[in-house]
Amino acid sequence: MTTTYSIRTASEADIPAIKQLAEATWGPTYGHILTRQQVEYMFQLIYTEEALRRQMQEGQTFLLLQEQEQPIGFASISEKDMGQHVYKLNKIYLLPHYQGKGLGRVLLTNAEAAALTKGATVVDLNVNRHNRAFHFYKACGYQLLQEIDIPIGPFWMNDYILRKQLY
Repeated sequence: MTTTYSIRTASEADIPAIKQLAEATWGPTYGHILTRQQVEYMFQLIYTEEALRRQMQEGQTFLLLQEQEQPIGFASISEKDMGQHVYKLNKIYLLPHYQGKGLGRVLLTNAEAAALTKGATVVDLNVNRHNRAFHFYKACGYQLLQEIDIPIGPFWMNDYILRKQLY
């Protein structure tokens, strides 16, 4: 049996699926990096259905990766610097079972292509300094731009900002 993967632009009707994917990926991604309280705080800030709807309405483009019509991952991009052709990869998550099979790279490549079609020449992203995805991004051509500590409520995000030049 051949497995069929597809990527499509998500709509507001896909918000429950995106929220479910986030619920399934955030624990394995951040459970060993952040406190449970910070994970819960950030999740409530970013992944309620209302927050996701607002992000879509404010210009984030969400892509949904599916295996035979079943959502298994998502990414989102948005314009970062108006008129500067810099876009931001806001989110990229893949169910843990599917990681390490090349699908993250496929999803990332599609997010970059979507940014390129919108006029991007550069894509930036933030990654926690202790997140092993840092090495994934480096392998995909991203370079360290800056180290930054960002306050988020009573917590801090200790991130790297990475950048990739699109051509």
